[in-house]
Amino acid sequence: MALHDPIADLLTRIRNAARAQLRFLDIPHSIMKEAIVKIMKENGFIAQYLVKEEDKKKTLRVFLKFTPERGSIIHQLKRVSKPSLRKYVTHFEIPRVLGGMGISILSTSKGVMDGKTARKMNIGGELLCQVW
Repeated sequence: MALHDPIADLLTRIRNAARAQLRFLDIPHSIMKEAIVKIMKENGFIAQYLVKEEDKKKTLRVFLKFTPERGSIIHQLKRVSKPSLRKYVTHFEIPRVLGGMGISILSTSKGVMDGKTARKMNIGGELLCQVW
């Protein structure tokens, strides 16, 4: 089955796994997905991730993070820019998610990064998603 929006698929798989309280999930690998998951790890939304390779096929294994009461750290994942309607922002327009409690993830000319880093570097780009 061909996927038309692999980033939306990544976010949906993480959202579903968090609601089902799974410890980890496997996702087909791509460089963009790995970059998004790396940013989520750096900002404390997931515990760990690793890339597995079996028979020349890479898989991204994401370990989710939960509170001591077994609630998910991730409350919401929102896809902003879609293949049918791209959303580009300048560094002035990068949204602050829940007053800094969440993150915006952008694809810029310098690579995939979170909104805070993009604002510091004074670069904008395509607003991929928001996590809180």
